[in-house]
Amino acid sequence: MAKILQTFIYDGEELKVSFVETTPVTKGVVCDVYAFANDMTKDLGIIHIEQGCKTPLQKVLKGDRTIEGYISGKGKLVITKLDGTQTEYRVDDSTTKPFEISVAIGELIQLLSDRDAPLIMYEICFPPYADGRFENIVDTKK
Repeated sequence: MAKILQTFIYDGEELKVSFVETTPVTKGVVCDVYAFANDMTKDLGIIHIEQGCKTPLQKVLKGDRTIEGYISGKGKLVITKLDGTQTEYRVDDSTTKPFEISVAIGELIQLLSDRDAPLIMYEICFPPYADGRFENIVDTKK
């Protein structure tokens, strides 16, 4: 089991958080969900990706702002823009923190760990996550 956080640093400020639940995402991926104390405008997901695993390819359908950020490990964040162009962000222990990328509505996101190392990323959703925020896209290139 992962360490339960009491605080999280966001935008240079140490904020109190409280653990809500651990949600299985897919094989080798779980998300620890947290609420920010006294702040109902956003929530936090700590995404644990076992080595050699990946999150589903997801399309952002709604929300005011979605932020993907790096905590530890090795892997990559892939974002596909509305025009179809892809940007790949490699992350590892040399990555300058904070590393945060905002993802727009309509864009696709996927997190992939390296074969030899797990990856831990975070996601902050404004407003807090609700069903229907993301759509899992079926990968037809197998």
